[in-house]
Amino acid sequence: MFDPSVTLMTANELGNKVADAGTILSTIVIGLGTVFVGLICIIVMCKIMSLIVNGVSKSPAPAADTAAPDAAPAEASSVIENRGPLAAAIAAAVAEDLGTDVSGIRILSIKKK
Repeated sequence: MFDPSVTLMTANELGNKVADAGTILSTIVIGLGTVFVGLICIIVMCKIMSLIVNGVSKSPAPAADTAAPDAAPAEASSVIENRGPLAAAIAAAVAEDLGTDVSGIRILSIKKK
């Protein structure tokens, strides 16, 4: 049955069975150190990838893009093909945003930038 002499321990015996404060503290320090070293490695890798991506995107532009803008006629860039479906899509989007009917919206002009 229940033997009280077996279950009762002194504070010293209990301390031997539980990890001491030094072990607990070292475990915490090692865990936090590992996490921060890992986070620093992730930051360094992100910086390196950023430099690589920015280096690739800043490559010199092709010669065709550096041509004078006068080469193409100004009228050709302002012509909008399929103006009807584009106007309908814009009107539908504006009507949806305003919460009104499409028939109440009048598009006066569409300019291509």
